[in-house]
Amino acid sequence: MIKLYDYYRSTAAYRVRIALNLKGVVYSQAPVNLRKGEQSHPDYRSLNPQCLVPTLETEDGRLLRQSLAICEYLEEVYPQPPLLPAEAIGRARVRALAQAIACDIHPLNNLRVLRYLSTALDAGNPQQSAWYHHWIHKGFEALESMLATDPQAGRYCYGDQTTLADLYLVPQVFNANRFEVDLANYRNIRRINDACLELAAFDRARPERQPGASSGEAG
Repeated sequence: MIKLYDYYRSTAAYRVRIALNLKGVVYSQAPVNLRKGEQSHPDYRSLNPQCLVPTLETEDGRLLRQSLAICEYLEEVYPQPPLLPAEAIGRARVRALAQAIACDIHPLNNLRVLRYLSTALDAGNPQQSAWYHHWIHKGFEALESMLATDPQAGRYCYGDQTTLADLYLVPQVFNANRFEVDLANYRNIRRINDACLELAAFDRARPERQPGASSGEAG
């Protein structure tokens, strides 16, 4: 069976859980608690030298890292239902939306960045919150404009079938809500997020439904 090493609140792992659910892939989960530093344990470091989640172990024991690479692998190995449009221009647009989140929003706001702000730069909670809100708003303003002006946007980020872009959007909205970012100005982002969460594959991937979510840890 495929095994996913993840952390319930990791947005990167959240993306992969949605992809696995949409594809109907049966998988087991191996929680890696980032707040307890389990990602730096030698046993896990041997699986993922970056000490990050997710890591996907395939049925034949091969290890895959980085959420975008994992999702693209799942798309190729389990092509139905597709996460990318059939036409090249559509695939490029979906990848652009996903990468706007994966490359330009998420890296500035993940746990290790916020921890660095706190420990190395002595930034208190107000400063960390200001940092987080600033970069979410910068990224979401651009993303909202992309969605509002693209005639291919539909019920979801691209048309009326979920794509890779939706897998990236929903976890980032979850994090924005967790940090109490005001999303009132992002009508399309909120609309698409709500539509996705009505689907069972997205609902089952929610952080609160994952192993470790009941531990009640703070932060």
